Amino acid sequence: MAAQNSQGIQTLLEAEKEAAKIVQQSRQYRLQRLKDARSEASREIDEYRQAKEAEFKSFEASHAGVTSNAQAAVDKETSVKLQAITDAYEANKDAVVKKLLDRVLLIQPELHRNLKRAGGAESQ
Repeated sequence: MAAQNSQGIQTLLEAEKEAAKIVQQSRQYRLQRLKDARSEASREIDEYRQAKEAEFKSFEASHAGVTSNAQAAVDKETSVKLQAITDAYEANKDAVVKKLLDRVLLIQPELHRNLKRAGGAESQ
């Protein structure tokens, strides 16, 4: 009977060791799957990032010429407007100076309009 108990205990111990071994293998397998999933996700992220960077670079390259064309158009328009302003200045500067000098030098002394009304109200 003692031999049977000893043999039963031995069988239980072996079964417990086998179960522990299976649990350990399961843990290792799960950890390996997590590592594989992380590396796969990292690889997919890198591929997506590279694809988006390439898409952005192609977008940037296709619109770079538009920017330089727009800048050239703005520069041309600015120079045309600046030339128009310069021409208007040259054409009108003598007349403006004459008008300013006439206003400053040709003074006609007279009473202020408010002073006339106040004087007119007193006389009535």
